[in-house]
Amino acid sequence: MSISLLFFLIFLSDISLSSSLDCNAADRTVLLNIKSELGNPLELSTWSPATNCCTWSNVYCSDTGRINNIYLFSINVSTTIPPSFGDLPELETIQLQTIPGLYGTIPPSFSKLSKLEILFLTDTSVSGAIPDFLSRTNLSALDLHKNKFSGPIPLSLTKLPRLQFLDLSGNSLSGTIPPCLLHGTDRHYLYLARNKLSGEIPQDYGNGDIDTIDLSHNRLTGDPSFLFGLTKPMTKIDLSWNQLEFDMTRVAFPHHLNYLDLSHNRIKGKVPKSLQDVQLRFLNFSYNELCGELPKGRFMANYKADSYIHNKCLCGTPLPPCMS
Repeated sequence: MSISLLFFLIFLSDISLSSSLDCNAADRTVLLNIKSELGNPLELSTWSPATNCCTWSNVYCSDTGRINNIYLFSINVSTTIPPSFGDLPELETIQLQTIPGLYGTIPPSFSKLSKLEILFLTDTSVSGAIPDFLSRTNLSALDLHKNKFSGPIPLSLTKLPRLQFLDLSGNSLSGTIPPCLLHGTDRHYLYLARNKLSGEIPQDYGNGDIDTIDLSHNRLTGDPSFLFGLTKPMTKIDLSWNQLEFDMTRVAFPHHLNYLDLSHNRIKGKVPKSLQDVQLRFLNFSYNELCGELPKGRFMANYKADSYIHNKCLCGTPLPPCMS
């Protein structure tokens, strides 16, 4: 199950589907405006003025009859994001996913959504900069993966005190990674893969309650070894396809780690024996500068030789001996 879907299901478990209560008249008018701004797609055929909008497809109402959730998947449109979304003051969740015909930028009207907690805008043609006005919302989960956003990751996102899930992967973002993007007391998830990010990883991502960090396929440099440690809560670390450098010899891997990809970097040293006690389901540290023998253990035996190839100019296992 994807993290995005998990957040959505958790949210649905907390809302009331009040189809017996007629929706707010102003909200009904706004939904009809959204339908019109989208070009009246067939997928929204249930959105009819003469019916209770709490019974319409792709929307949910609160127990007071206010629209608090809109989810649109795979609808056939060619237009910009409707500005009228900003006229639904009780909105807590917006999901616009797998809509390649959706283009333009995130409209400024989103800044009025002070109760917005979850925004999933994924697999569209929406472009431009990630707007600063998103900091005026109440976001705990922001998923903008697989769009056409460019420019830097805005520092304004660090002002979201409840943000614990952030996915900006699959865009054309550049510049450095701001520190302190994630907050809150629950587990944190950071996905910034497949962008054009550069510079060093901020030290604060080695602290706190990060469960998943995926910074792969960027242009990052520096020493990320502060991300590792026996007591870290991380279950997934993907730093592959960067220009990172550190000595793996003294690194200790988190006990709960089940996914580790450090391939295509400039990592030196020996693979520590502690790795043999980690129950990884995926492991890859090929295309680095590692040396010495691989740890022998019940878990290490599960991985193919191509997980270790191209280290110190010698393919396969065991790794080349270390030179003093």
